[in-house]
Amino acid sequence: MRHLASLLCTAATLTATSAIAQDTGSDTPNAVLIRGASIFTGCSPDLVEGQDVYIAGNMISRIGADLEPPEFATVIDADGHVLMPGLIDAHWHGVFATATIGQLMTTNEGYWNLLTSVAQRDTLYRGFTTVRDTAGPMFDIARATNEGLIEGPRVFPSGPAISQTSGHMDFRMTREVPSTPDKLSSFETSDMFYIADGVPEVLKRVRENLMQGATQIKLMAGGGVTSSYDPIHTMQYTKAELAAAVEQAANWGTYILTHAINDEAVNHSIDAGVKSIEHGHMATRETLQRFVENDVWLSMQPFLDDQDAPALNDFQKAKYKFVTDGTDFVYKTAKELGVKIAFGTDTLFSADLAKRQGAQLAKLQNWFTPYEALKMATCDNAQLLALSGKLTPYPMGPLGVVEEGAYADLILVDGNPLEDLDLVGDPDTNFDLIMKDGVIYKNALN
Repeated sequence: MRHLASLLCTAATLTATSAIAQDTGSDTPNAVLIRGASIFTGCSPDLVEGQDVYIAGNMISRIGADLEPPEFATVIDADGHVLMPGLIDAHWHGVFATATIGQLMTTNEGYWNLLTSVAQRDTLYRGFTTVRDTAGPMFDIARATNEGLIEGPRVFPSGPAISQTSGHMDFRMTREVPSTPDKLSSFETSDMFYIADGVPEVLKRVRENLMQGATQIKLMAGGGVTSSYDPIHTMQYTKAELAAAVEQAANWGTYILTHAINDEAVNHSIDAGVKSIEHGHMATRETLQRFVENDVWLSMQPFLDDQDAPALNDFQKAKYKFVTDGTDFVYKTAKELGVKIAFGTDTLFSADLAKRQGAQLAKLQNWFTPYEALKMATCDNAQLLALSGKLTPYPMGPLGVVEEGAYADLILVDGNPLEDLDLVGDPDTNFDLIMKDGVIYKNALN
C-alpha cells in the first residue's frame, strides 16, 4: 500500500509540475530571469556571453539576448558570475555519508531518516542538485524530497545493496549465521542491504528493489574496504548470478552497477553485462580498454590518502592502500583511452568528510582540466543517470545542462570555475545562487 500511495502521489506531482512548466505566459506562478552571467552549459568549454536565462516553473524556458520578463518575475543581475548547471554526485550514500558507524549500530531507520534529512539539505547547499544514491534505505527520503517535505537534491535511488553472504556490505555479526530465509538481519529489514545467494534469491531481491522504486540496481561484485569478511582480492557472485540481475534490470529498462575494486571483479562484471563499475581502482590498461569496447562507465573517486576515508582498522587500512595506490594510474589511463568516466564521492560515516564534497570534485584537477572535471560532474553524469530510461523520476527534461527545456537546476559562481576549479570546493563563499527545480534556495545577490 505504501508503494501504491507513493506512485499515485508521484504521478499527481509530475502532472501538476508539467502543467506549470509548459505555461510560460504572464500567469506563470514562478518566474526568474538571470541577466548578465557568463553561461557554462555543462557540455561545452566555451562560455556563452550576452544571453539571459528565463526560468518558468521548474524548467529553463528561454535563453536569449535582452529577454523581457513578466512584471512578477524575479530578476537577478549576475554580472561577473558564471551560471552553470547544478552539480551531480554519481556515487553518493545519503544515509551513510554522515551517520557514524556507532549511530547506525545503535539506532533504527527512524533516526537514520532524521540524520539523512539534514544531510540532504546540506548536500543541496553545497550545490549538488542531483545524486545517484548507490546503496542504502533512501526510498522514503527520495519521496519526501520530491514532495517538498524536506530540502535536498534529486535522488536516483538504488535501494539496499545486494550482496552475497560474506560479501562487501554484509555487516552482520558472525553469531547471526547460519541463517535461513525466514531469519533476516535487522539491517536487511531496514533496507540497509539485502543478502542473496543463488540466482532465485538474486532475482527476488532485484525485483523487490524495483518494486520499491529503484532507478538502478547495485550488486557487490568484489572485495571492499569497510566490510569485515572479504579480502580486497575476492570476486563475489557467480557469472550466472550477476547475469540474472543484469537481465532482470534490462527487463525493466534500467541497468546494474557493481562495486568492483580489483581487476578480476571488474572483468567479471563486464562479462556479465554490467554498465557501470563503481571504483575500479585496481583495473589494468587491458581492462580499461574493455570499458571502451563494451560501452561501460567507470564511476571512480579521487581517493589519494587517508584523508578521504573514515576511521579504519588495520585490516581495512591494508585494503584501502590498494585503492589509493591505483587512483593515479587508472584516471590517467582511462582518460587516455576515452573511457566514459563519472564523478562521485563515496563519502562514508563522517559529516566532516561530507562537507568536502565539492573539494573532492576540485581534486580532479590532478588529472583533468577544470572544464573536463565540471563536464564530468554535470553533462556526463547526467548521461549516466539517463541509463535508468523510463524509470527516471524526472522525465520532463534533461539534467546537468543549461539549455532550453532542461530542469532549472542552476548555480551562480562568483568567479570562473573553468579557470579556477577550487571555487567549487568552497560553496559557502563562492556560490551566490543555488536553484533546484526552479526554486531559489540561496541568493546572496538580491
